[in-house]
Amino acid sequence: MAAFVLCAALAPGLLPAAGAHAVPRAVPRAAADGKPVVQLSAKEAGKGGSLTVTGRGWRPKALLTLLICGQNMIGGSNSCANGDGRATTTDAHGAFRRKLPVAEPPKPCPCVVHVATVTGAAAAADAPFTVAGHPVAPLPRETTGGRLAVLAQPRLAGSSGLLTWFGAPAQRELTVTVGNLGPAPARDPLFRVGTSHGVFAPKWEEQQWRGTIPAGKKAQIRLPVELPAGAHGDYLVSLAYGGRTLVEQPWGVGRPWGVTLFWVLLCVVIPTAVFRIGMALVDRVRPHRTDRTRRRSAGRGHAAGRQPGTRTKDRTAHDGSTDGPGTPGDSGGLPWFTPDTAPSTTTSTERPTSKGSA
Repeated sequence: MAAFVLCAALAPGLLPAAGAHAVPRAVPRAAADGKPVVQLSAKEAGKGGSLTVTGRGWRPKALLTLLICGQNMIGGSNSCANGDGRATTTDAHGAFRRKLPVAEPPKPCPCVVHVATVTGAAAAADAPFTVAGHPVAPLPRETTGGRLAVLAQPRLAGSSGLLTWFGAPAQRELTVTVGNLGPAPARDPLFRVGTSHGVFAPKWEEQQWRGTIPAGKKAQIRLPVELPAGAHGDYLVSLAYGGRTLVEQPWGVGRPWGVTLFWVLLCVVIPTAVFRIGMALVDRVRPHRTDRTRRRSAGRGHAAGRQPGTRTKDRTAHDGSTDGPGTPGDSGGLPWFTPDTAPSTTTSTERPTSKGSA
C-alpha cells in the first residue's frame, strides 16, 4: 500500500519527462510567408569533412546550388568556396537532401551555407555554419552614407534585335526600386552589377548612379547590363551595394541561330567554289588540239573503217576532185606517178578496127 501511494505521488513528475522524450523531432517546414528553409545536419565541422543539407518549400524540379560562404555572404558569391560547391534538384514537393563537403571560404567567418536557385524565379536561403579552424573576423562596416534595400521585384527591360540573332552582345536595362533605410542620404551610390552563367561566379562591373536618395525615401535605379558576344543560355544578373548583394534576377538568352546558319552556308559554299576553281584550272592546263589535228584524227578514224578496195575512191571523194585520171586534179589521188612515168593521154587504148573497115 505504501509503495502504491509513493508511485502515485511521483507519477505527475515522471510523465511529462517521458512525454518529452517520446515526442519526435519536428521536420522543418516552409515559413509562413512562403520562403524556403534550409537545415544542416551539423552546426560545425572542419575542412575535409562533410555535412548533409536538407530543405523544403522550394520550387518543384528546381536546380539549386549549395555553397559555404564567409562574412555571411555579404560580398556575394566572391566570398564563397565556389570550387567545392554542389548542385542538386528538388523533387516534386520542393524538397531536397544533399551532402556538401566542408571547405574554407576565401573570407573569414561568420559563415553560412548558402542555397540559391540557378534558373527560373530567384530564391535563396542561408543557414549559419562554423568552419572549425577557419579565421573569424567582424563583419565589414557600412562605408556609404545610406543603407539601401530593395522594395520591389527587379525586372530586366529591353529585347534582342536582329544583330543579336547573329551573335551581337545581348543588352538589357536592370530596373530596381530601392529605399534608403539609413539616417543619412545616399549621394551618387556606387553599385556593382554582375552576370554569371550556371554555377560560375559572377563577373562584376562597377556602375555609379547619379542622384541622391534622401533618408527614408525611395528611388528607381536603372543600370545597363550587357553580355559577351555570342552568349546564350541561362544567366543570373546580380546587383550589389556596400558589399552586400541586393537582388539576383534570372535572364534567359536565346541561341544565336544566325551564326549557325552562317557556318552551314559557309561549309556548302566553300567546297563548291573550290571545285569550280579546280575545274577551271584543269581546263586551262590541259593542251588544246588544233583543227588540223582534229581533222587528221578524224581521217584516221574513217580510214580504219574503210574496205581495202575503196582507198582511192574515198581519197578522191575526200579531196573533192572530179577530174579524170592523169589530170592535175588527180595528182593528189595518185601520188606514185611522176610526170615522166605517167601514162600519156594520147596513147590509144582502143581496139584496132577490122581489116577493110573504115
